[in-house]
Amino acid sequence: MKRVSMEQLRLYLVTDSTNLSEEIFLDKVEKAIQGGVTFLQIREKERSTLEYIELAKKVHEICLRYDVPMVVDDRVDVAMAVDAEGVHVGQSDMPVDIARKLLGDKKIIGATAKTVEQAKKAEEMGADYLGVGAIYPTTTKVKTVLTSVDTLKDICESVDICANAIGGLNDGNMDVLRGVPIAGICVVSAIMKADDSEEAARKLVAKMDELGIGTDV
Repeated sequence: MKRVSMEQLRLYLVTDSTNLSEEIFLDKVEKAIQGGVTFLQIREKERSTLEYIELAKKVHEICLRYDVPMVVDDRVDVAMAVDAEGVHVGQSDMPVDIARKLLGDKKIIGATAKTVEQAKKAEEMGADYLGVGAIYPTTTKVKTVLTSVDTLKDICESVDICANAIGGLNDGNMDVLRGVPIAGICVVSAIMKADDSEEAARKLVAKMDELGIGTDV
């Protein structure tokens, strides 16, 4: 069962609401989707469960208007509470197979992988796609362990599910991904910290077009 397509994963936004009012945050999200974001992961490490659910509901409403899938970072309970399209789990989060038991066969489950071994295991456990990286150091609050482009290529060639590159990527440093058979890229700061999130998304799409990213998988 294919729960997510290569086309849907092409420009994957991971949200960051740090230092943003809710109004500005939601506006950034909507404009980013208008600019070309095709998939969204809501990530809120600092909020209470109630706050997380309330914000996720509002983001999901925006995503539904544009037919953009929304997954919740880590929190299967929040994903279930807002009927999100799925969840994304890291290596220290709930295992993919347990998340699958809780969410069922129709929901999307993404997994983070930094090695070929992790990628194969995630696929075997039922992951629908992989986020691979970090390709570059990041400014987010997540612990960053760098993954080489060679490892990214090896992962893409070792699994049948789609893989996206993540980690410090922007329209000025993506050239290293030319020729790598990824479905797309995942970004945080390149969009969330941009003055104009719609224009930032458009630039990322244009750069991916130039490099042929998402067209050779």
